[in-house]
Parts: sequence; structure tokens; C-alpha cells
Amino acid sequence: MEHAIADSPADAPAREHLHENLPRTPLMALCALVICTVVAVAAVRITGVGVVHQPDAAAVEVREFRFEDRPDGSIVVLDAASRGLVETVAPGTNGFLRGTMRGLARERKRMGVGPEIPFRMIGRADGRLTLEDPGTGRRVDLASFGPTNAAVFAQIMVAKPAVQ
Repeated sequence: MEHAIADSPADAPAREHLHENLPRTPLMALCALVICTVVAVAAVRITGVGVVHQPDAAAVEVREFRFEDRPDGSIVVLDAASRGLVETVAPGTNGFLRGTMRGLARERKRMGVGPEIPFRMIGRADGRLTLEDPGTGRRVDLASFGPTNAAVFAQIMVAKPAVQ
């Protein structure tokens, strides 16, 4: 059975009624506003004009870590210099750390960077923490996600590696 939309004379009042309810001028103005907004945002993103760049505070402590997945679903955090265990993240816990590291690992995989390059955590003079991936150039300002989430990485930053 074939279905077709027929333009019957009975449909004409419904179409006319639809056009009567949508005033053309305000609709066109709204479309123009949306287009102008998209163009303006794109121009700022591409050119950087109007963007305020705040320089990072001086680094007061820098540590490098390796984050390794384990078969049981845990993540071990190792001090890159000593290979000492800093922390073990139990399976199913600490979603912020897992999500952050998953995103950085995905970027590494996309760029063909292996796990041999450690991640760098930088403690700044203003109390902020920055997580950097020297392999990809990505940076994460951990304070941007709130004090509770930043505290997860701050705990790792101050933890001493286990003696092997």
C-alpha cells in the first residue's frame, strides 16, 4: 500500500491557519539573532579577541605520576621517579579521578602516545593544581571542577610513595 500526502482542497484551511499563527517578521528576527550569535562566538573562539588569559601562578611543587589500570578494576598511582606506590584507587570508586584519567588516556591513544611518559602534577603558589600530559600537551586545571574534586588529586600530590 502506498502512502502519499495529498494536497486536497480540504487541507487548504489548515495550511493557511498554520501560516497565520507564525508571524514572519519576528521569526526571521529570531533566526537572524541566532545566526549572529553563532557567528560572534565562532569569531571569538577562532581569533581569541576578547578572551582574557590569566597567567598561571608560579609552580611551587612538581611531581610526576603513572596511573596504571589493574585487572581487578583498581588503579594504582605510582611515583614516576621511584616507581613507589602512592595510592590504590579501589574498583568502582573515585569517579572524578577515573574520568579525568580516562579522558587523558583516550587523547594519548588518539595521538599514538604510549604510557611510558608520566603525567605531571603542578602545585601552584595560589593553591591551585594543574595536571599536565607532556605526551599530548593537554592541561587540566583541577580547581575548575570544584574543591572536592581537586582535593582528590591534592591528596595524591602530598602522599609519600611507599618504600620498596
